[in-house]
Amino acid sequence: MSDPELAVVEFVLTVQAYSDNRDLDADDLPPAYRAVFWNDGEIERPLSATTTTAREATDVDRPWEAISGLMFTDRDDFSGTITFTDEDMAEEWFLDRVDADHLNDNPVLAGVYEDAVDGADYEYARAENRPVRADRVWIDQLLEEYFDEDDEDEQEMLDLVDIRAPEEVEMSMDDLVLTADQEGEIHKIVKAIEHRDYLAQIGLREIGKLLFVGPPGTGKTSVARALASELDLPFVEVKLSMITSQYLGETAKNVEKVFEVATRLSPCILFMDEFDFVAKTRASDEHAAIKRAVNTLLKSIDEVSLIEHEVLLIGATNHPDQLDAAAWRRFDEIVNFPKPDDQMRADILQVVTREMEIVDFDPMEVARQTEGLTGSDLRLVLREAVLDALTEERTTLTQQDLMDAVAGFEERDNLKNMDMIEGDHDALVAGGDISGTSDAASDGGHEHSHDHNHD
Repeated sequence: MSDPELAVVEFVLTVQAYSDNRDLDADDLPPAYRAVFWNDGEIERPLSATTTTAREATDVDRPWEAISGLMFTDRDDFSGTITFTDEDMAEEWFLDRVDADHLNDNPVLAGVYEDAVDGADYEYARAENRPVRADRVWIDQLLEEYFDEDDEDEQEMLDLVDIRAPEEVEMSMDDLVLTADQEGEIHKIVKAIEHRDYLAQIGLREIGKLLFVGPPGTGKTSVARALASELDLPFVEVKLSMITSQYLGETAKNVEKVFEVATRLSPCILFMDEFDFVAKTRASDEHAAIKRAVNTLLKSIDEVSLIEHEVLLIGATNHPDQLDAAAWRRFDEIVNFPKPDDQMRADILQVVTREMEIVDFDPMEVARQTEGLTGSDLRLVLREAVLDALTEERTTLTQQDLMDAVAGFEERDNLKNMDMIEGDHDALVAGGDISGTSDAASDGGHEHSHDHNHD
């Protein structure tokens, strides 16, 4: 919220309304407010609007200074509590400055002013508000409750998984350039999640297990994470090769614990990377304990369900040719992640360069010169172009800078062996960040979809 006055007044109004209405619960509070008042698994009434809580909830450095000039505000110097001397005047001031879209970002006030502001809708606002179960504080509390911090084995198991709250996934589906097939499959799974009660009613339970296949750098991990952000679901990520580490206890037990984490956090997304590891292990002379772990994994996949357990399972592999029938049949949908064609590369370049100033920029020309490169590769090209320009004390790039970076990239000896690089450095195509890491993304969104078919 850009207006400090408005932000603090809204916070105080919300605190008062929530404290007075016992029918409201934590899911009605905006997530930034919840984080301030969360304590030992609950939010206790009455809430208190102080300079400290207002600062933490609104990111306004000096909340009292922001509103001290308003005629209806007061503060207790000892406790720092902020109040309104005339609540009617405060409400009138607030309503003069907000519309329905603003109110619908705050279910508490959408409910209070539903009749006063045309378009304000409490039910809609609550449905759109991120639920408390997706908050980092809730996730941490649940893990502390179910997994003993003094138990070394259990803490080792938790080290196997990367657990992110939706708020920690800095991307959305709008930040990604997708093929038409990818968009279609994702749309279907979103609808399945929305209507899972209906699917259970008609007995359609074998749904919600996706396998993403394609070369490194084509966006498999990025799409899985963006789905978590889009659906407001916790994201549990595990690399299957990790479960066999000799330093991490009993491998079969680790597998079981990973699924236990997911079911405890449900509804959530469980993302299992390096799925080809399953087939490689089954076909090899690996240690019996490792083979038991893989068998446990396959059994666990069979038993977990989106409909019954509210766990969306996504597997990913760079090497679909190594999967055997036992691995393939665990998934009800296969989503292909091909290397991008010319148009997709141009679209990716448009998004990644959103925050850059480039003279005479022609993304299609660059795209035509980068055949065979993935989104991740394109980010590396752009990184080199930026760094080369900075050596000349320039922050404005030219088209020639990009073409020179493409030529330099092609000269690398390892270009022909890119598919042998370990790991899936998935491309994020959000503008602004060009670090080449799969974890970073811009706050900006990609405002349109891209329908590209790959025959």
